[in-house]
Amino acid sequence: MHWGKRIGLGMAAVTAIGGIAVGGVALQSAAAVAGNRDLEAQMRAAGKQARLAEKAMKAGKHDEAIGRAEQAVLLVPDSAEHRTLLGRTYLGAGRFASAAQAFEDALKLDGKDGRIALNLALSKIALGDWQAARKLIDDHGGDMQPADRGLAIALAGDPMGAVAVLGEAARDPAATSKVRQNLALSLALAGKWQEARTIAGIDLSPAEADQRIMQWAQFARPSRASDQVASLLGVTAVEDGGMPVQLALRDRNEAVAMASVPTPIAAYAPALESEAPAPEPKPVVATAEVPRAAAIVFAERREIVQAIPASLVAAPVRMAAAPMHAAPRIAAKGNYVVQLGAFENAGVARDAWGRISRRVPALSNQIPRGMSASVGSANYYRLSVGGYSRGEAVSLCATVRAKGGRCFVRTALGEQTASWARGPMMASR
Repeated sequence: MHWGKRIGLGMAAVTAIGGIAVGGVALQSAAAVAGNRDLEAQMRAAGKQARLAEKAMKAGKHDEAIGRAEQAVLLVPDSAEHRTLLGRTYLGAGRFASAAQAFEDALKLDGKDGRIALNLALSKIALGDWQAARKLIDDHGGDMQPADRGLAIALAGDPMGAVAVLGEAARDPAATSKVRQNLALSLALAGKWQEARTIAGIDLSPAEADQRIMQWAQFARPSRASDQVASLLGVTAVEDGGMPVQLALRDRNEAVAMASVPTPIAAYAPALESEAPAPEPKPVVATAEVPRAAAIVFAERREIVQAIPASLVAAPVRMAAAPMHAAPRIAAKGNYVVQLGAFENAGVARDAWGRISRRVPALSNQIPRGMSASVGSANYYRLSVGGYSRGEAVSLCATVRAKGGRCFVRTALGEQTASWARGPMMASR
């Protein structure tokens, strides 16, 4: 009996202890689930604020964009994406000191994102810290696009270093007009204006290239460190005391210590559920501003252009009619042409004509024209259709662009009928 009771009590005790243990696990699991739910809610709320910040930026509402992005960072402090967004909102408002701090924190969280490093370098350049900018470019240049890396090098006070980077990139057959225009700007900043005009003229009409050079002449004479970066971004630099201290990236131990300290971040960001932007003191606008040149980087011209040979960078331009065996000129009713691209040679241009004339029906009954342009010892071939009034040329170019093609309108320079178009096409006219 006694042994039986003891055994029974022992089993009951074990069962009771087991129940306590199971109950403890259940309580811990419930707490973990609740914590995960809170974290998920914070991430969702941060995502919402980030989306609203992007929307506000597109609408030009910089104060609201900053407030939304700051709230997103507060909710999820260890997100490189949200901190990058915060830096972009500061850049859009011309707040370069705050932008630099935001991008520095973002780069600590994601050290392989070349876009973060590039934006941080631009912010440092705007603050006059060329040494830090160059180190960033050296350390992270492999993660940057050559066009962006080259221009950043030029803005950091080394235009010839930029020419070396961009010149190599421009010789790639897949090089874009963005690469070439950044190369041209770097040459201009190095004082090589003739070469800059030559490169700029590959993608632009003569009048547009001349206008671009005039813009760059003013761009090359900034009055303050921030002028060139502000001009490229299309913003106005403002007095900036830096990012709110509550937003600074901290390690876990410091974050725990700061958790009990109230942070009046509401002055910088809207409430979590509010759709209205938070009030923020208006910045003091800088008095000096160079002409904007956003098209240099961000408004790249969509035109098919050939690779640039190595000798192109330092040679004057000489234009000459293509050797077409004295083919008769097409009777023209106007002196305007639609240039469809510049190519390595006539064979490449012929292939391009076949593609674009199939894509754009309005070109199928047109006769292609060509002209060789000599730059030092190198040649390239300009493909166009012409004989139009200005209005007709503009209308045709708009049609080409609507079909995904690339073109611009200019006056004729002595083009002749393309050699491959003299057979059936000429006979059909």
